[in-house]
Amino acid sequence: MAESHSRRLAAILAADIAGYSALMGADEARTVDDLKGHQAVVLPMVGDFGGRIIDTAGDGILAEFSSVVNAVECAVSIQRAMAERNGAVEPARRMQFRIGINLGDVIYDSERIFGDGINIAARLEGIAEPGGICVSAKVRDEIDGKMNFAYEDLGDRQLKNIARPVRAYGIRLGASASTRPAPAQPAAAQQHDDKPSVAVLPFTNMSGDPEQEYFSDGITEDIITDLSKIAGLTVIARNSSFTYKGRAVDVRSVGRELAVRSVLEGSIRRAGQRVRITAQLIDTASGGHVWAERYDRDLTDIFAVQDDVTHRIVEALKVTLSPAEKARLADGETSSVDAYDCVLRGREILLGKSKNLKVFEEAKKYFTEAIEFDRNYSLAYACLGFAYMFDYQNRWTDDPDASLPLAEQNAALALEKDPNEPIAHVVTALVAIFEKDLARARSHIDIALSLNPNLSMAHNILGTTLNLSGRPLEAIPAIEHAMRLDPAFGAQQLHFLGLAYLLAGKYETAAALFRQRIAQVPETDFTRAVLASALGHLGEADEARRVWAELQKINPKYSFREHFARQPYRPEDVERIADGLASAGISV
Repeated sequence: MAESHSRRLAAILAADIAGYSALMGADEARTVDDLKGHQAVVLPMVGDFGGRIIDTAGDGILAEFSSVVNAVECAVSIQRAMAERNGAVEPARRMQFRIGINLGDVIYDSERIFGDGINIAARLEGIAEPGGICVSAKVRDEIDGKMNFAYEDLGDRQLKNIARPVRAYGIRLGASASTRPAPAQPAAAQQHDDKPSVAVLPFTNMSGDPEQEYFSDGITEDIITDLSKIAGLTVIARNSSFTYKGRAVDVRSVGRELAVRSVLEGSIRRAGQRVRITAQLIDTASGGHVWAERYDRDLTDIFAVQDDVTHRIVEALKVTLSPAEKARLADGETSSVDAYDCVLRGREILLGKSKNLKVFEEAKKYFTEAIEFDRNYSLAYACLGFAYMFDYQNRWTDDPDASLPLAEQNAALALEKDPNEPIAHVVTALVAIFEKDLARARSHIDIALSLNPNLSMAHNILGTTLNLSGRPLEAIPAIEHAMRLDPAFGAQQLHFLGLAYLLAGKYETAAALFRQRIAQVPETDFTRAVLASALGHLGEADEARRVWAELQKINPKYSFREHFARQPYRPEDVERIADGLASAGISV
Protein backbone atom coordinates (compact mmCIF):
# COMPACT_ATOMS: atom_id res chain seq x y z
CA MET A 1 0.00 0.00 0.00
CA ALA A 2 1.31 3.49 -0.88
CA GLU A 3 2.47 5.59 2.05
CA SER A 4 -0.13 8.19 3.06
CA HIS A 5 0.90 11.83 2.84
CA SER A 6 -0.94 15.06 3.56
CA ARG A 7 -0.25 18.66 2.61
CA ARG A 8 -0.93 22.04 4.08
CA LEU A 9 0.25 25.62 3.89
CA ALA A 10 2.61 26.54 6.72
CA ALA A 11 5.06 29.21 7.77
CA ILE A 12 8.46 27.54 8.20
CA LEU A 13 11.22 29.04 10.34
CA ALA A 14 14.78 27.75 9.84
CA ALA A 15 17.67 28.95 12.02
CA ASP A 16 21.27 28.08 12.73
CA ILE A 17 24.32 29.62 14.40
CA ALA A 18 26.64 31.63 12.14
CA GLY A 19 30.23 30.42 12.40
CA TYR A 20 29.31 27.47 14.62
CA SER A 21 32.01 25.17 13.21
CA ALA A 22 34.72 27.73 14.02
CA LEU A 23 33.42 28.07 17.59
CA MET A 24 33.47 24.27 17.98
CA GLY A 25 37.02 24.14 16.64
CA ALA A 26 38.20 26.71 19.16
CA ASP A 27 36.55 25.17 22.25
CA GLU A 28 34.19 22.28 21.68
CA ALA A 29 33.07 21.69 25.28
CA ARG A 30 32.34 25.35 25.98
CA THR A 31 30.54 25.80 22.66
CA VAL A 32 28.22 22.87 23.42
CA ASP A 33 27.48 24.30 26.89
CA ASP A 34 26.83 27.77 25.46
CA LEU A 35 24.52 26.34 22.81
CA LYS A 36 22.50 24.40 25.39
CA GLY A 37 22.14 27.57 27.45
CA HIS A 38 20.88 29.51 24.45
CA GLN A 39 18.53 26.72 23.39
CA ALA A 40 17.01 26.61 26.87
CA VAL A 41 15.90 30.21 26.32
CA VAL A 42 15.14 30.13 22.59
CA LEU A 43 13.34 26.82 22.01
CA PRO A 44 10.40 27.55 24.37
CA MET A 45 9.75 30.72 22.37
CA VAL A 46 8.53 28.60 19.46
CA GLY A 47 5.70 27.22 21.59
CA ASP A 48 5.02 30.64 23.10
CA PHE A 49 4.19 31.92 19.62
CA GLY A 50 2.03 28.94 18.66
CA GLY A 51 4.69 27.08 16.72
CA ARG A 52 5.88 23.48 16.68
CA ILE A 53 9.52 22.39 16.64
CA ILE A 54 10.24 19.95 13.83
CA ASP A 55 13.98 19.43 14.29
CA THR A 56 16.87 20.69 16.44
CA ALA A 57 19.77 18.81 14.87
CA GLY A 58 23.18 20.30 15.79
CA ASP A 59 22.99 24.07 16.08
CA GLY A 60 19.86 24.34 13.93
CA ILE A 61 16.18 24.89 14.61
CA LEU A 62 13.36 24.00 12.24
CA ALA A 63 9.84 24.99 13.26
CA GLU A 64 6.41 25.37 11.68
CA PHE A 65 3.67 27.90 12.41
CA SER A 66 0.09 28.15 11.19
CA SER A 67 0.40 31.96 11.40
CA VAL A 68 2.98 33.89 9.38
CA VAL A 69 2.78 36.82 11.81
CA ASN A 70 3.51 34.49 14.73
CA ALA A 71 6.51 33.02 12.91
CA VAL A 72 8.02 36.46 12.30
CA GLU A 73 7.25 37.66 15.83
CA CYS A 74 8.99 34.53 17.15
CA ALA A 75 12.05 35.19 14.95
CA VAL A 76 12.25 38.81 16.12
CA SER A 77 11.98 37.75 19.77
CA ILE A 78 14.72 35.16 19.27
CA GLN A 79 17.08 37.71 17.75
CA ARG A 80 16.39 40.26 20.47
CA ALA A 81 16.89 37.66 23.22
CA MET A 82 20.16 36.54 21.63
CA ALA A 83 21.37 40.15 21.30
CA GLU A 84 20.73 40.64 25.01
CA ARG A 85 22.50 37.41 25.94
CA ASN A 86 25.47 38.21 23.70
CA GLY A 87 25.90 41.53 25.48
CA ALA A 88 27.25 39.63 28.49
CA VAL A 89 29.70 37.48 26.45
CA GLU A 90 33.12 38.37 25.08
CA PRO A 91 32.94 39.03 21.31
CA ALA A 92 34.89 35.91 20.33
CA ARG A 93 32.33 33.62 22.02
CA ARG A 94 29.10 35.28 20.87
CA MET A 95 26.55 33.16 19.03
CA GLN A 96 24.29 34.75 16.42
CA PHE A 97 21.39 33.01 14.74
CA ARG A 98 20.64 33.46 11.07
CA ILE A 99 16.91 32.95 10.47
CA GLY A 100 14.98 32.28 7.27
CA ILE A 101 11.16 32.18 7.02
CA ASN A 102 9.03 30.99 4.13
CA LEU A 103 5.31 30.47 3.59
CA GLY A 104 4.81 27.43 1.43
CA ASP A 105 3.20 24.11 0.72
CA VAL A 106 4.66 21.33 2.88
CA ILE A 107 4.16 17.57 2.86
CA TYR A 108 3.58 15.51 5.98
CA ASP A 109 3.76 11.81 6.66
CA SER A 110 3.69 9.92 9.93
CA GLU A 111 7.32 10.69 10.78
CA ARG A 112 8.54 13.77 8.92
CA ILE A 113 7.79 16.97 7.07
CA PHE A 114 9.37 17.91 3.75
CA GLY A 115 8.92 19.82 0.49
CA ASP A 116 10.06 23.03 -1.19
CA GLY A 117 8.33 25.10 1.50
CA ILE A 118 10.97 23.87 3.96
CA ASN A 119 13.87 23.90 1.51
CA ILE A 120 13.29 27.55 0.66
CA ALA A 121 13.21 28.53 4.34
CA ALA A 122 16.54 26.75 4.87
CA ARG A 123 18.10 28.48 1.84
CA LEU A 124 16.82 31.87 2.99
CA GLU A 125 18.45 31.25 6.36
CA GLY A 126 21.71 30.66 4.50
CA ILE A 127 21.64 34.16 2.95
CA ALA A 128 20.53 35.96 6.13
CA GLU A 129 23.06 38.08 7.97
CA PRO A 130 24.27 36.86 11.41
CA GLY A 131 21.67 38.18 13.84
CA GLY A 132 19.31 38.86 10.93
CA ILE A 133 16.06 37.57 9.45
CA CYS A 134 15.49 36.85 5.76
CA VAL A 135 11.96 36.17 4.49
CA SER A 136 10.37 35.25 1.16
CA ALA A 137 8.11 37.64 -0.75
CA LYS A 138 5.08 35.60 0.33
CA VAL A 139 5.95 36.20 3.98
CA ARG A 140 6.62 39.88 3.39
CA ASP A 141 3.26 40.28 1.60
CA GLU A 142 1.42 38.59 4.46
CA ILE A 143 2.94 40.72 7.23
CA ASP A 144 3.13 44.04 5.38
CA GLY A 145 0.87 46.51 7.18
CA LYS A 146 0.46 44.14 10.14
CA MET A 147 3.96 44.54 11.60
CA ASN A 148 5.89 47.79 11.77
CA PHE A 149 9.23 46.64 10.40
CA ALA A 150 11.32 48.04 7.58
CA TYR A 151 12.37 45.70 4.79
CA GLU A 152 15.37 45.56 2.53
CA ASP A 153 14.56 44.16 -0.90
CA LEU A 154 17.29 41.64 -1.69
CA GLY A 155 15.94 40.94 -5.17
CA ASP A 156 15.28 37.62 -6.87
CA ARG A 157 17.75 35.04 -5.56
CA GLN A 158 18.59 31.76 -7.25
CA LEU A 159 18.69 29.43 -4.24
CA LYS A 160 20.50 26.11 -4.34
CA ASN A 161 18.31 23.21 -5.54
CA ILE A 162 15.28 25.49 -5.94
CA ALA A 163 14.01 25.57 -9.55
CA ARG A 164 12.76 29.16 -9.71
CA PRO A 165 14.30 32.35 -8.30
CA VAL A 166 12.85 33.46 -4.95
CA ARG A 167 12.32 37.14 -4.08
CA ALA A 168 13.95 37.71 -0.71
CA TYR A 169 13.59 40.48 1.88
CA GLY A 170 15.69 41.26 4.93
CA ILE A 171 13.82 42.50 8.01
CA ARG A 172 15.57 45.53 9.49
CA LEU A 173 15.14 45.07 13.23
CA GLY A 174 16.44 48.51 14.06
CA ALA A 175 14.05 50.51 11.87
CA SER A 176 10.29 50.84 11.65
CA ALA A 177 8.43 50.96 8.36
CA SER A 178 7.80 54.68 8.84
CA THR A 179 11.51 55.41 9.05
CA ARG A 180 12.60 53.00 6.34
CA PRO A 181 15.57 54.40 4.42
CA ALA A 182 15.47 54.21 0.63
CA PRO A 183 18.09 51.88 -0.85
CA ALA A 184 20.69 53.41 -3.13
CA GLN A 185 19.22 51.47 -6.06
CA PRO A 186 16.31 49.04 -6.23
CA ALA A 187 17.83 45.61 -5.86
CA ALA A 188 14.93 43.90 -7.57
CA ALA A 189 15.28 45.99 -10.68
CA GLN A 190 18.95 45.05 -10.91
CA GLN A 191 18.04 41.41 -10.60
CA HIS A 192 15.59 41.46 -13.49
CA ASP A 193 17.64 43.20 -16.16
CA ASP A 194 20.03 46.04 -16.80
CA LYS A 195 17.58 48.03 -18.94
CA PRO A 196 15.97 51.23 -17.72
CA SER A 197 12.56 50.37 -16.28
CA VAL A 198 9.46 52.47 -15.70
CA ALA A 199 5.93 52.24 -14.36
CA VAL A 200 3.36 54.80 -15.50
CA LEU A 201 0.88 55.40 -12.69
CA PRO A 202 -2.71 56.43 -13.54
CA PHE A 203 -2.83 60.17 -14.15
CA THR A 204 -5.10 61.91 -11.66
CA ASN A 205 -8.36 63.29 -13.04
CA MET A 206 -8.38 66.92 -11.91
CA SER A 207 -11.41 67.93 -13.99
CA GLY A 208 -13.83 67.84 -11.07
CA ASP A 209 -16.02 65.53 -13.14
CA PRO A 210 -15.90 61.76 -12.49
CA GLU A 211 -17.25 61.26 -16.00
CA GLN A 212 -13.84 62.38 -17.30
CA GLU A 213 -12.07 59.50 -15.57
CA TYR A 214 -11.98 57.52 -18.82
CA PHE A 215 -10.03 60.36 -20.45
CA SER A 216 -7.22 60.53 -17.86
CA ASP A 217 -7.03 56.72 -17.78
CA GLY A 218 -6.92 56.59 -21.57
CA ILE A 219 -4.08 59.09 -21.83
CA THR A 220 -2.16 57.07 -19.23
CA GLU A 221 -2.67 53.85 -21.17
CA ASP A 222 -1.56 55.40 -24.44
CA ILE A 223 1.66 56.64 -22.86
CA ILE A 224 2.24 53.11 -21.53
CA THR A 225 1.60 51.71 -25.00
CA ASP A 226 4.01 54.13 -26.68
CA LEU A 227 6.77 53.44 -24.16
CA SER A 228 6.15 49.69 -24.46
CA LYS A 229 7.15 49.79 -28.11
CA ILE A 230 10.74 50.59 -27.13
CA ALA A 231 12.93 47.49 -26.79
CA GLY A 232 15.46 49.33 -24.62
CA LEU A 233 12.88 49.89 -21.88
CA THR A 234 11.13 47.58 -19.44
CA VAL A 235 7.60 48.94 -19.02
CA ILE A 236 5.07 47.64 -16.49
CA ALA A 237 1.67 46.78 -17.94
CA ARG A 238 -1.44 48.89 -17.41
CA ASN A 239 -3.08 46.16 -15.34
CA SER A 240 -0.38 46.38 -12.67
CA SER A 241 0.19 50.14 -12.81
CA PHE A 242 -3.53 50.73 -12.30
CA THR A 243 -3.56 48.84 -8.99
CA TYR A 244 -2.24 52.13 -7.55
CA LYS A 245 -5.18 54.14 -8.88
CA GLY A 246 -6.72 56.38 -6.23
CA ARG A 247 -4.03 55.56 -3.67
CA ALA A 248 -1.49 57.87 -2.05
CA VAL A 249 1.75 56.09 -2.84
CA ASP A 250 5.44 56.45 -2.12
CA VAL A 251 7.22 56.05 -5.45
CA ARG A 252 10.08 54.33 -3.66
CA SER A 253 7.67 51.63 -2.51
CA VAL A 254 6.31 51.36 -6.05
CA GLY A 255 9.87 50.95 -7.28
CA ARG A 256 10.44 48.05 -4.91
CA GLU A 257 7.07 46.40 -5.52
CA LEU A 258 7.25 46.59 -9.33
CA ALA A 259 11.05 46.40 -9.58
CA VAL A 260 11.38 49.60 -11.60
CA ARG A 261 13.90 52.41 -11.43
CA SER A 262 11.54 55.18 -12.56
CA VAL A 263 7.90 56.12 -12.09
CA LEU A 264 5.89 58.54 -14.23
CA GLU A 265 2.97 60.23 -12.52
CA GLY A 266 0.84 63.22 -13.39
CA SER A 267 -2.59 64.81 -13.63
CA ILE A 268 -5.06 65.86 -16.31
CA ARG A 269 -7.60 68.68 -16.21
CA ARG A 270 -10.04 68.86 -19.12
CA ALA A 271 -12.35 71.82 -19.52
CA GLY A 272 -14.28 72.10 -22.78
CA GLN A 273 -11.76 72.11 -25.60
CA ARG A 274 -8.79 72.87 -23.33
CA VAL A 275 -6.63 70.36 -21.50
CA ARG A 276 -3.88 70.81 -18.93
CA ILE A 277 -1.49 67.92 -18.37
CA THR A 278 1.29 67.75 -15.79
CA ALA A 279 3.81 64.94 -15.82
CA GLN A 280 6.86 64.13 -13.72
CA LEU A 281 9.37 61.33 -14.02
CA ILE A 282 10.73 60.29 -10.62
CA ASP A 283 13.74 58.19 -9.68
CA THR A 284 12.49 55.44 -7.33
CA ALA A 285 15.79 55.17 -5.46
CA SER A 286 16.16 58.80 -4.44
CA GLY A 287 12.58 60.02 -4.85
CA GLY A 288 13.96 62.93 -6.87
CA HIS A 289 12.51 64.36 -10.08
CA VAL A 290 14.30 63.41 -13.28
CA TRP A 291 12.03 65.47 -15.52
CA ALA A 292 8.79 67.44 -15.14
CA GLU A 293 6.61 69.45 -17.49
CA ARG A 294 3.20 71.14 -17.70
CA TYR A 295 1.20 71.39 -20.91
CA ASP A 296 -1.70 73.81 -21.53
CA ARG A 297 -3.11 72.93 -24.93
CA ASP A 298 -6.21 72.69 -27.08
CA LEU A 299 -7.80 69.26 -27.06
CA THR A 300 -6.80 68.82 -30.69
CA ASP A 301 -3.15 68.95 -29.56
CA ILE A 302 -3.51 65.93 -27.26
CA PHE A 303 -1.61 63.64 -29.63
CA ALA A 304 1.34 66.04 -29.79
CA VAL A 305 1.42 66.17 -25.98
CA GLN A 306 1.55 62.38 -25.74
CA ASP A 307 4.37 62.24 -28.27
CA ASP A 308 6.34 64.87 -26.39
CA VAL A 309 5.94 63.08 -23.04
CA THR A 310 7.15 59.82 -24.58
CA HIS A 311 10.20 61.40 -26.20
CA ARG A 312 11.12 63.36 -23.09
CA ILE A 313 11.05 60.17 -21.01
CA VAL A 314 13.21 58.38 -23.57
CA GLU A 315 15.71 61.26 -23.45
CA ALA A 316 15.71 61.40 -19.65
CA LEU A 317 16.36 57.66 -19.37
CA LYS A 318 19.05 57.84 -22.07
CA VAL A 319 17.42 55.18 -24.24
CA THR A 320 18.55 54.92 -27.86
CA LEU A 321 15.72 54.42 -30.34
CA SER A 322 16.16 52.27 -33.42
CA PRO A 323 15.02 53.73 -36.76
CA ALA A 324 12.01 51.39 -36.71
CA GLU A 325 11.06 52.52 -33.20
CA LYS A 326 11.32 56.17 -34.22
CA ALA A 327 9.05 55.49 -37.17
CA ARG A 328 6.47 53.64 -35.05
CA LEU A 329 6.37 56.41 -32.47
CA ALA A 330 5.92 58.99 -35.21
CA ASP A 331 2.95 57.15 -36.74
CA GLY A 332 -0.36 58.68 -35.69
CA GLU A 333 -3.32 56.36 -35.12
CA THR A 334 -5.99 58.93 -35.99
CA SER A 335 -6.42 62.65 -36.44
CA SER A 336 -10.02 62.50 -35.24
CA VAL A 337 -10.43 63.54 -31.62
CA ASP A 338 -13.98 62.15 -31.68
CA ALA A 339 -12.81 58.72 -32.85
CA TYR A 340 -10.04 58.74 -30.26
CA ASP A 341 -12.51 59.70 -27.53
CA CYS A 342 -14.76 56.76 -28.45
CA VAL A 343 -11.85 54.30 -28.27
CA LEU A 344 -10.89 55.65 -24.84
CA ARG A 345 -14.46 55.21 -23.60
CA GLY A 346 -14.84 51.71 -25.05
CA ARG A 347 -11.46 50.56 -23.78
CA GLU A 348 -12.18 51.86 -20.27
CA ILE A 349 -15.41 49.87 -20.17
CA LEU A 350 -13.92 46.67 -21.63
CA LEU A 351 -10.94 46.67 -19.26
CA GLY A 352 -12.98 47.50 -16.16
CA LYS A 353 -13.63 45.12 -13.29
CA SER A 354 -17.07 44.05 -14.54
CA LYS A 355 -17.17 41.53 -17.37
CA ASN A 356 -20.63 40.72 -18.70
CA LEU A 357 -22.95 41.03 -21.70
CA LYS A 358 -23.81 44.67 -20.90
CA VAL A 359 -20.12 45.61 -20.80
CA PHE A 360 -19.52 43.85 -24.12
CA GLU A 361 -22.44 45.58 -25.85
CA GLU A 362 -21.48 49.04 -24.54
CA ALA A 363 -17.80 48.69 -25.46
CA LYS A 364 -18.76 47.38 -28.91
CA LYS A 365 -20.98 50.43 -29.43
CA TYR A 366 -18.12 52.86 -28.72
CA PHE A 367 -15.62 51.03 -30.94
CA THR A 368 -18.17 50.97 -33.76
CA GLU A 369 -18.75 54.71 -33.36
CA ALA A 370 -14.99 55.30 -33.47
CA ILE A 371 -14.86 53.51 -36.84
CA GLU A 372 -17.73 55.66 -38.10
CA PHE A 373 -15.72 58.77 -37.22
CA ASP A 374 -12.56 57.40 -38.86
CA ARG A 375 -12.81 54.42 -41.24
CA ASN A 376 -9.00 54.06 -41.24
CA TYR A 377 -8.59 53.87 -37.44
CA SER A 378 -6.71 50.59 -37.02
CA LEU A 379 -6.83 50.49 -33.22
CA ALA A 380 -10.63 50.84 -33.22
CA TYR A 381 -10.97 47.73 -35.41
CA ALA A 382 -8.44 45.87 -33.22
CA CYS A 383 -10.32 46.78 -30.02
CA LEU A 384 -13.61 45.69 -31.58
CA GLY A 385 -11.98 42.37 -32.49
CA PHE A 386 -10.73 42.04 -28.93
CA ALA A 387 -14.27 42.64 -27.61
CA TYR A 388 -15.58 39.83 -29.83
CA MET A 389 -12.85 37.54 -28.45
CA PHE A 390 -14.11 38.34 -24.93
CA ASP A 391 -17.59 37.24 -25.95
CA TYR A 392 -16.33 34.05 -27.58
CA GLN A 393 -14.37 33.07 -24.47
CA ASN A 394 -16.97 34.14 -21.89
CA ARG A 395 -20.09 32.96 -23.83
CA TRP A 396 -22.18 36.09 -23.12
CA THR A 397 -24.34 36.34 -26.25
CA ASP A 398 -26.87 33.85 -27.57
CA ASP A 399 -24.42 32.82 -30.30
CA PRO A 400 -20.88 33.32 -28.93
CA ASP A 401 -19.37 31.01 -31.58
CA ALA A 402 -20.29 33.64 -34.19
CA SER A 403 -18.00 36.09 -32.38
CA LEU A 404 -14.83 34.20 -33.32
CA PRO A 405 -15.03 34.95 -37.09
CA LEU A 406 -16.09 38.53 -36.24
CA ALA A 407 -12.98 38.90 -34.08
CA GLU A 408 -10.85 37.64 -36.95
CA GLN A 409 -12.62 39.88 -39.47
CA ASN A 410 -12.02 43.04 -37.42
CA ALA A 411 -8.40 42.10 -36.71
CA ALA A 412 -7.88 41.66 -40.45
CA LEU A 413 -9.39 45.10 -41.11
CA ALA A 414 -7.12 46.58 -38.45
CA LEU A 415 -4.05 45.05 -40.13
CA GLU A 416 -5.26 46.26 -43.51
CA LYS A 417 -5.34 49.82 -42.13
CA ASP A 418 -2.05 49.45 -40.24
CA PRO A 419 0.08 46.26 -40.41
CA ASN A 420 2.01 47.50 -37.36
CA GLU A 421 -0.90 47.46 -34.89
CA PRO A 422 0.22 45.00 -32.15
CA ILE A 423 -3.26 44.40 -30.70
CA ALA A 424 -4.53 43.30 -34.11
CA HIS A 425 -1.77 40.68 -34.26
CA VAL A 426 -2.66 39.54 -30.72
CA VAL A 427 -6.33 39.09 -31.64
CA THR A 428 -5.34 37.19 -34.80
CA ALA A 429 -3.09 34.92 -32.73
CA LEU A 430 -5.89 34.23 -30.24
CA VAL A 431 -8.29 33.33 -33.05
CA ALA A 432 -5.64 31.04 -34.58
CA ILE A 433 -5.16 29.26 -31.24
CA PHE A 434 -8.87 28.48 -30.97
CA GLU A 435 -8.84 27.35 -34.59
CA LYS A 436 -5.93 25.06 -33.63
CA ASP A 437 -3.60 26.71 -36.13
CA LEU A 438 -0.61 27.09 -33.81
CA ALA A 439 1.88 27.95 -36.56
CA ARG A 440 -0.23 30.95 -37.55
CA ALA A 441 -0.67 31.94 -33.91
CA ARG A 442 3.09 31.82 -33.34
CA SER A 443 3.73 33.91 -36.46
CA HIS A 444 1.40 36.71 -35.37
CA ILE A 445 2.50 36.72 -31.73
CA ASP A 446 6.14 37.02 -32.83
CA ILE A 447 5.17 40.05 -34.93
CA ALA A 448 3.25 41.56 -32.00
CA LEU A 449 6.30 41.22 -29.75
CA SER A 450 8.59 42.71 -32.38
CA LEU A 451 6.28 45.75 -32.48
CA ASN A 452 5.73 45.92 -28.71
CA PRO A 453 8.40 44.02 -26.72
CA ASN A 454 6.69 44.90 -23.41
CA LEU A 455 3.24 43.58 -24.28
CA SER A 456 2.60 41.27 -21.35
CA MET A 457 -0.38 39.44 -22.81
CA ALA A 458 1.66 38.69 -25.95
CA HIS A 459 4.38 37.05 -23.85
CA ASN A 460 1.69 35.03 -22.07
CA ILE A 461 0.12 33.98 -25.38
CA LEU A 462 3.59 33.01 -26.62
CA GLY A 463 3.95 30.78 -23.56
CA THR A 464 0.52 29.29 -24.19
CA THR A 465 1.35 28.62 -27.84
CA LEU A 466 4.59 26.88 -26.87
CA ASN A 467 2.73 24.87 -24.25
CA LEU A 468 0.13 23.75 -26.75
CA SER A 469 2.88 22.88 -29.23
CA GLY A 470 4.49 20.39 -26.84
CA ARG A 471 7.34 22.71 -25.79
CA PRO A 472 6.51 23.44 -22.12
CA LEU A 473 10.10 24.07 -21.00
CA GLU A 474 10.32 26.89 -23.56
CA ALA A 475 6.95 28.21 -22.39
CA ILE A 476 8.13 28.74 -18.80
CA PRO A 477 10.46 31.74 -19.39
CA ALA A 478 7.87 33.37 -21.69
CA ILE A 479 5.17 33.16 -19.01
CA GLU A 480 7.58 34.30 -16.28
CA HIS A 481 8.47 37.33 -18.43
CA ALA A 482 4.77 38.13 -18.71
CA MET A 483 4.55 37.97 -14.92
CA ARG A 484 7.51 40.34 -14.63
CA LEU A 485 5.76 42.90 -16.83
CA ASP A 486 2.35 42.47 -15.21
CA PRO A 487 2.73 41.16 -11.64
CA ALA A 488 -0.87 42.07 -10.74
CA PHE A 489 -2.06 39.56 -13.35
CA GLY A 490 0.05 36.88 -11.69
CA ALA A 491 -2.90 34.88 -10.39
CA GLN A 492 -4.05 34.18 -13.95
CA GLN A 493 -0.53 33.50 -15.18
CA LEU A 494 0.18 31.09 -12.31
CA HIS A 495 -2.32 28.75 -13.95
CA PHE A 496 -0.49 28.77 -17.29
CA LEU A 497 2.88 28.47 -15.57
CA GLY A 498 1.62 25.49 -13.59
CA LEU A 499 0.34 23.89 -16.79
CA ALA A 500 3.78 24.24 -18.35
CA TYR A 501 5.39 22.47 -15.40
CA LEU A 502 2.67 19.80 -15.43
CA LEU A 503 3.17 19.06 -19.13
CA ALA A 504 6.94 19.00 -18.54
CA GLY A 505 6.44 16.27 -15.92
CA LYS A 506 7.51 18.50 -13.01
CA TYR A 507 4.48 17.66 -10.91
CA GLU A 508 5.54 18.97 -7.50
CA THR A 509 6.30 22.44 -8.85
CA ALA A 510 3.08 22.37 -10.87
CA ALA A 511 1.04 21.49 -7.79
CA ALA A 512 2.62 24.29 -5.76
CA LEU A 513 1.81 26.84 -8.50
CA PHE A 514 -1.78 25.60 -8.84
CA ARG A 515 -2.23 25.91 -5.07
CA GLN A 516 -1.01 29.50 -5.20
CA ARG A 517 -3.51 30.21 -7.98
CA ILE A 518 -6.38 28.66 -6.01
CA ALA A 519 -5.42 30.65 -2.91
CA GLN A 520 -5.78 33.85 -4.96
CA VAL A 521 -8.81 32.77 -7.02
CA PRO A 522 -10.73 30.37 -4.73
CA GLU A 523 -13.62 29.72 -7.14
CA THR A 524 -11.53 28.41 -10.06
CA ASP A 525 -12.61 25.05 -11.45
CA PHE A 526 -10.06 24.46 -14.26
CA THR A 527 -7.06 24.99 -11.96
CA ARG A 528 -8.50 22.41 -9.56
CA ALA A 529 -8.81 19.92 -12.43
CA VAL A 530 -5.13 20.16 -13.32
CA LEU A 531 -4.08 20.29 -9.65
CA ALA A 532 -5.90 17.01 -9.10
CA SER A 533 -3.96 15.57 -12.04
CA ALA A 534 -0.62 16.74 -10.65
CA LEU A 535 -1.48 15.25 -7.25
CA GLY A 536 -2.45 11.99 -8.92
CA HIS A 537 0.94 11.82 -10.62
CA LEU A 538 2.58 12.47 -7.22
CA GLY A 539 0.69 9.57 -5.63
CA GLU A 540 -1.45 11.91 -3.50
CA ALA A 541 -4.71 10.15 -4.37
CA ASP A 542 -6.70 11.20 -1.30
CA GLU A 543 -5.76 14.85 -1.72
CA ALA A 544 -6.48 14.72 -5.46
CA ARG A 545 -9.98 13.37 -4.80
CA ARG A 546 -10.57 16.07 -2.18
CA VAL A 547 -9.60 18.77 -4.71
CA TRP A 548 -11.84 17.15 -7.35
CA ALA A 549 -14.74 17.19 -4.89
CA GLU A 550 -14.18 20.92 -4.40
CA LEU A 551 -14.28 21.39 -8.19
CA GLN A 552 -17.58 19.53 -8.47
CA LYS A 553 -19.07 21.63 -5.69
CA ILE A 554 -18.00 24.85 -7.46
CA ASN A 555 -19.12 23.67 -10.90
CA PRO A 556 -21.32 20.55 -10.82
CA LYS A 557 -21.55 20.58 -14.64
CA TYR A 558 -17.79 20.53 -15.21
CA SER A 559 -16.70 17.94 -17.77
CA PHE A 560 -12.98 17.32 -18.26
CA ARG A 561 -13.43 15.82 -21.73
CA GLU A 562 -15.76 18.57 -22.96
CA HIS A 563 -13.49 21.26 -21.57
CA PHE A 564 -10.38 19.91 -23.26
CA ALA A 565 -12.26 19.25 -26.47
CA ARG A 566 -12.55 23.05 -26.80
CA GLN A 567 -8.84 23.51 -26.11
CA PRO A 568 -6.19 22.93 -28.81
CA TYR A 569 -3.99 20.66 -26.67
CA ARG A 570 -2.16 17.75 -28.25
CA PRO A 571 -3.94 14.43 -27.60
CA GLU A 572 -0.89 13.06 -25.79
CA ASP A 573 -0.88 16.04 -23.41
CA VAL A 574 -4.58 15.62 -22.65
CA GLU A 575 -3.90 11.96 -21.90
CA ARG A 576 -1.02 12.93 -19.57
CA ILE A 577 -3.42 15.09 -17.58
CA ALA A 578 -6.13 12.40 -17.68
CA ASP A 579 -3.61 9.76 -16.52
CA GLY A 580 -2.92 11.81 -13.39
CA LEU A 581 -6.62 11.88 -12.61
CA ALA A 582 -6.94 8.15 -13.31
CA SER A 583 -4.04 7.46 -10.93
CA ALA A 584 -6.08 9.12 -8.19
CA GLY A 585 -9.15 7.05 -9.05
CA ILE A 586 -10.96 9.96 -10.71
CA SER A 587 -12.98 8.95 -13.74
CA VAL A 588 -13.20 11.44 -16.62
